[in-house]
Amino acid sequence: MKDVPGSSNHDYVMIKALENGVTIIGLTRGQDTKFHHTEKLDKGEVMVAQFTEHTSAIKVRGKAEIFTKLGTCQSAGRDS
Repeated sequence: MKDVPGSSNHDYVMIKALENGVTIIGLTRGQDTKFHHTEKLDKGEVMVAQFTEHTSAIKVRGKAEIFTKLGTCQSAGRDS
């Protein structure tokens, strides 16, 4: 795949909410890890997120299916 000017070669993750109220939290990179972005998804909604120079981790709270280049996993719901 040819690089596009202004694009990034960082990894992507796709999160599909399996219940209402799934929270996705982006965490910063660097000496002090901090929350820098939060999104809330309802059942069936999908978010595609990217790891960047600023985002080193993504936390998923609630029941969701998570797709990465490493494979797929499912997070536990609030009642688990």
